[in-house]
Amino acid sequence: MNDAIRRTGVPRRTLAALLDLLLPHPCAGCSGPSGPLCGDCLAVLERRPHRCSPRPGCPPAWSAGPYAGHHRRVLLAYKEGGADALATPLGERLAVAYTASGLAAPDTLLVPVPGRGPPRDPRAPVTRLAFACLAGAGGADAGRVAPLLRHRGRSRRQAGLGRSERLANRTGTFVADRPGAGAAASGTARGGAAVVVDDVLTTGATVAEATRALRARGIRVAGAVVLAERLPEGAPGGTAGRARRFYEPT
Repeated sequence: MNDAIRRTGVPRRTLAALLDLLLPHPCAGCSGPSGPLCGDCLAVLERRPHRCSPRPGCPPAWSAGPYAGHHRRVLLAYKEGGADALATPLGERLAVAYTASGLAAPDTLLVPVPGRGPPRDPRAPVTRLAFACLAGAGGADAGRVAPLLRHRGRSRRQAGLGRSERLANRTGTFVADRPGAGAAASGTARGGAAVVVDDVLTTGATVAEATRALRARGIRVAGAVVLAERLPEGAPGGTAGRARRFYEPT
């Protein structure tokens, strides 16, 4: 892949998009031939969204599923495996959670957690999910995507950190820009609010920090929506072993 890019001078993502059209894709859930997500695996993901367990500093949050099983496998394929074609089906799952939250409205601002690349990068994984979520929820009638957050500086990756370490690692790392004129009018004059968008809710440190940064700018945060919630040990669908978790078919 790298040699081909060097020879042609085609940017990596452009070449990847061309190859996506030409080459067959395995399913991200079961590795079968009908990718990027086969009908059976898509059906496993189509579960009723749920209200997340409260986390300190977080607004009310809704999730499309647990961070386990197929949900986790497919999400990792999107985030770390470069399966960009999953943005649409995952965004549609996020839209179900967003709609269930009752927060979808024309004056709602969907604010994605920023990626590690350039500020306001439209190709950032969570930003792409936010746009796909909005499209699945009804477009302009359900709000608008407002990438207001950016990193103040570099922070350690959250993977492998405990709760206290995650909170300390995230505190003060985001800064929020002021909404543009259109967003300010819709978000203030008509009483609209922001909804934080992220992929996974674990300790809640990232969503709490995003909420803090937005509120510091005077932006009201009404809630958050995530694709997956990491459930606590012993909870149904959590990491403790059970004969059947709630995300699995009966």
